[in-house]
Amino acid sequence: MKVSEAVRSRKSIRDFLNTPVDNALLKSLLEKSSRSPSGGNLQPWKIFVLNKETMKDFLIFEEGWVGDQVQEYEIYPPKLKEPYRTNRYQLGEQMYGLLDIPKDDKKARLEQVMKNFNFFGAPAGFFCFVDRQMGPPQWSDLGMFLQTFMLLAREAGLDTCAQESWSIRSSSVSSFVDAGEELMLFCGMAVGYKNPESVINELCSERQPLEEWAHFLTHE
Repeated sequence: MKVSEAVRSRKSIRDFLNTPVDNALLKSLLEKSSRSPSGGNLQPWKIFVLNKETMKDFLIFEEGWVGDQVQEYEIYPPKLKEPYRTNRYQLGEQMYGLLDIPKDDKKARLEQVMKNFNFFGAPAGFFCFVDRQMGPPQWSDLGMFLQTFMLLAREAGLDTCAQESWSIRSSSVSSFVDAGEELMLFCGMAVGYKNPESVINELCSERQPLEEWAHFLTHE
């Protein structure tokens, strides 16, 4: 698969088959992903993998968690200005429209949101942590690592969904994986094979036209 095809076909999958994912494949993809750009070669990503039985164990543990949860960061800036607010709103309406969930059916919308916390049924996944000492440049490194992983996963025939939503469940996640206090949960990543019959997997987010965000400083 060419890189351009992996980029074109990668999207957030929200309904997975229960087809197993081999640990050896996950290890290979993660090792290859470690070649991602990293300022000063800090390699700030810390990854905890769940697969098969450990995924089941985690979901049982997480559902029964009775302690407080800490939200590590604001997933979206408060009071989003345009065009960011509209971009986010339109994606939500696209998704709920595909699912035929009206705006006033808050219960059904919440049920869909909560599917984040079972990895959308994916048999495998991982959590990406970063040392609390790190700053925005290293967070950028995490993004490049995760993007590299997702493109390599497409090459291998896998599908993914990066999930910042897990940041609001950091206490239970950190407890289960036994992450040290110096580590902060950035996101989760669902990994598996998409359900081709699920309507939600038809969702393809729109992108703004190039001329709205790219400025060519040239006389041509």
